[in-house]
Parts: sequence; C-alpha cells; structure tokens
Amino acid sequence: MHPSRDESAQLYDRHFTEMMRQTGAALRACGYDALLLHSGTAPTLFQDDQTYPFRAQAAFKLWVPLVDAPDCFLYLEPGAPAVLVFHQPPGFWNKAADPPEEDWTSHFELRLAGDRAAARRALPASLARTAFIGEPFPELSGFGLAAINPARLIARLHFARARKTPWQIECLRRGSRGAAHAHLAAAHAFRSGGSEFAIELAFLAACGLREQELPYNPIVALNENGAALHYQMLARTPPAGHHSLLIDAGTEFSGLATDVTRTHCARDPDFTALIAAMDTLQQRLCTHVRPGLDWRALHLLAHRLIAELLRDAGIIRSHSEEALESGLSTVFFPHGVGHLLGLQVHDVGGTMLSPEGGEIERPPGHPHLRLTRVLEEEWVVTVEPGIYFIDELLAAARNPPFGRHINWSRVEALRRFGGIRIEDDLVVTRTGHENLTRDAFRAAAAPALSAWPAGRGSPEAAIPTSSAEELVSRGARAASSGD
Repeated sequence: MHPSRDESAQLYDRHFTEMMRQTGAALRACGYDALLLHSGTAPTLFQDDQTYPFRAQAAFKLWVPLVDAPDCFLYLEPGAPAVLVFHQPPGFWNKAADPPEEDWTSHFELRLAGDRAAARRALPASLARTAFIGEPFPELSGFGLAAINPARLIARLHFARARKTPWQIECLRRGSRGAAHAHLAAAHAFRSGGSEFAIELAFLAACGLREQELPYNPIVALNENGAALHYQMLARTPPAGHHSLLIDAGTEFSGLATDVTRTHCARDPDFTALIAAMDTLQQRLCTHVRPGLDWRALHLLAHRLIAELLRDAGIIRSHSEEALESGLSTVFFPHGVGHLLGLQVHDVGGTMLSPEGGEIERPPGHPHLRLTRVLEEEWVVTVEPGIYFIDELLAAARNPPFGRHINWSRVEALRRFGGIRIEDDLVVTRTGHENLTRDAFRAAAAPALSAWPAGRGSPEAAIPTSSAEELVSRGARAASSGD
C-alpha cells in the first residue's frame, strides 16, 4: 500500500531536514558555509552534435527527485533558504522541461535560468565560502568558489549516505514493486521463446521506463551468456535452444535504484535443482543481515555455502573450508556477495573506515568485494551469491592446484547454462531486515500466477522446493560429517 500524498510529503519533509543537518555538520567540519550542487550535463559525442543519455549527479538527486533536468543547481546554506536554479533554455529546437510543482518544491526557492551565466546571477553574489560538488565545466572557474570537489567534504557526505531516510526507503519499496512486475514479464518472454532483446523489451514495457531511465543497462543473458557477469550484447535472434536466462535488471524511482537478479531454467531438471539450491542458499545468507554484521564475514560465509553446494552438486571434490582457503570457490564465484544500494547501484562509501576517509581492507584473495563495513540500521544492501562457468577462469583452474579438485565432465555438462545469480535488496532494520525484493515479488505474483500460461511453471522460479531442500540438506550433512 502506497503512502498517501500527505504522508509522502511528510516523509520528504523529514528527509530534507535530516539532509540539511548532515550537510551542515559536514560543512562546519571542513570549514565551509554553503554547498553548491550541479545536476550535471549530458556529454557530447566526439565530433558530433549528439549527446549521451543524461544521468543526474547522485549528490544532486540526494535532495531532489529530478532525474531528467540537466544544468540545474542547488544552493544549500544551513539557516538560509535552499535555492533551486532550474535550467529552462530558450529556443525552438527542443522543449525545455517544465519547472517542478511537486510537494517537495516548497522547501526551495525556485529560480529559472536560461544558461549558466543566468544561473550564476541567480546565486548569491559571493560564493567565497561555498564548496562545489559535481563535474566541473568551463564557466565554473568564474563562479568565485572556495573549493571544487573538496575530498574531505565528499568523504564525509559519502560516509553518511549509507543510512537511508524513511522517504528514500519508501522510494525503494515502490521501485522494487516495479522491478518485480518487470521481472515477471521478462520471465514470461523467456518461456515464450523470446530473444535477449525481446526479453529486455518486455522488462521495459512492464516497468514503464526507457532504458536510459533505468539505473543501469539490463543484463539479459541466455544460455552460456550468463557466464559474462556484466553481459550487454542483447542478441536480436533467439538461440537454437532456450536453456536458461540470467536477468540482472533494476528500476529507479525518484532517483533511488533497485538491483534485482533472477535465474530461470527452461526444462532441465538438474539445472532447475541447482537454481533452487542457490535460491535457498541466498535466503539463508539474508537471515544474517542485521545491525552489527561485518559484511566481510557474510562474504566468506557465502563462499563456504557455495563450496558446499558445488561439492553436493558434484562440481568440485574439496570440502568447503579447503575450497575457501585455497581459493577454489572463487573460480565459480568471483565477485562480492553484495554492496550498498541507493542513489547509485554500487553506492559510495562501502569500504570507508570513517567520515574522514581511509579504507577497511577486503579479505585476502577477495579483491572485488564492494562492502567491508559493519552494517547499521537503515542501510540498504544487496545479497547476490552466484556460481558461474566462465571459460577464462576454468581454463586457468585446469592447472595445479585446482585441476584435480574439479569434476570436469560435470562442468562441461553445465557450461551451456552460463551461471546462476539470485539478488535481493534488503533494508537493515533494528531487529533484522526487510527484504524489499521478496515482498515485491509476493505482491506481484498473485495476479501474475492467475494469468500464467498452463504448463509454463511459476513465473518467479518454476522450481520444485523439495529438490532444493534436498540438495542443500545433503550439502549440510556432508559438511558436518566430513564426508
């Protein structure tokens, strides 16, 4: 159930107040009086008059849900009215965006500007104690700023961004509902024999967004293409046979990103059971998400559980601890178990030691982990374990010390499926967590199931639960018995 308009406005009121408090504290600590933010500009292609798709700067989106308004400015001075300089260029080649009229605009003095010179005139005459954050542009040198992108100030703001306000969390809930509907539509397109491109079109139509409005280009990988972690080819022609689909695709709502991955199998019972086992494993990892969890410990636990799954599925012969210590598990699970989520998909500050900066080290042998901090309430994280059959990693693993610990005939039989990844977005709560993604799928699945084509299976997974439970329980028994 969505909050009423009045409730949404109240949530934003609290968000604005908290952001002003955090920003004021950061400015005082760094010796500035005010902050100037730029929404950004769409870069121009080399030797062309066309631009790349515009994406609003994250620091700007933190304050206002304007994701399609380039060359806007926010002037923020604690104790003074906040100013939004809205870019409205003259001319007839393009239609300028209309000034915003939503409830949140009551917190800002709205000033229109046709170009950057007019924007400068709309700002205070002196910016001598103002810090600027954004991509520098030529005219900026004449603004008379105290600093451009000062590292200490940015570090403080990035460190604080891990905690989300209730307004941001509600935006993520609403984005998650759109993502769930779109994933169900994509799964239907897969089971109907669609190409990667057709599956993406089904996702876009269901969530009602253009590709440039998504937080990232969707990963829509059929069959062995699922082994490419950031696959982007989007083949227009369906493959000769549909074996599997790995789709990593999120939506954006009011500037907040979702990040959701599901893996589907067409009809192979062996790979179907493997997906089910990974889904159960992922949910087991989610149970650990709560305040006080050192994320590095969850990452290493994911490797232990994945090693158990690989052994039970006959893919490796090593025990879980041996596979973890030797690095064998990284052959099949080479990325981190998750990351901070928010204004950016891989949100900032995931490895920061303190508001002053510094870095919390990653576990040895795990250089790709994006989050190393201890979780706190109101953070939002992804949990995304996976296994993959990546030719480059497998070729290297044929050499000592890994070659004799891998069942190569089993690997060869599974290579056509590419890989498995299951990813949910979770809010850390006082007593545990709220799984935004699972809640959204439950809400979306009821009407979808009633219209699902007969014989196609469940749109969420189409996986017999008993096979998943049996596969994981055998792995647990093997690990406990030392088999």
